[in-house]
Amino acid sequence: MNPQLQQNILAVTRCGTSKSEGTGFFRVATGLCYLASLMTKEKLDFKQIDRAYNRFIYHSIGRGHSITSVLQFMSGENVVRVVESRRFLEAFARHCPEVPVESIPFLLGLNLGVAKDISGIDVRGPVADYIERQRQLREEAET
Repeated sequence: MNPQLQQNILAVTRCGTSKSEGTGFFRVATGLCYLASLMTKEKLDFKQIDRAYNRFIYHSIGRGHSITSVLQFMSGENVVRVVESRRFLEAFARHCPEVPVESIPFLLGLNLGVAKDISGIDVRGPVADYIERQRQLREEAET
């Protein structure tokens, strides 16, 4: 996790209009960047990657938060409020262009799939519904 990416995520965070909204923006921007960084054919050192993200998260929003808690947040219904926020989408597109906004449904689906594999939780719910709505909108736009 390089310093520029950290600054970009913090810039997205500052676009929130309240502490709660800013924290949501931070969690989602961080989680999306983390998941996008895993999309490579290179061999990854997950301990090193997680350590870097955990250090950044701890220094940014404090004790008790980690990449695991960020990813858990991203599999819950509160993530939908963030990814449907025009302010978040514009800020994320502007400050984190290396992760295309169009990839958000895919990355959320990836996160849900991993959560299901690890915990066995049922992935049906608001996030899965959001992903399906985005798929339908994309298909309608293509026709």
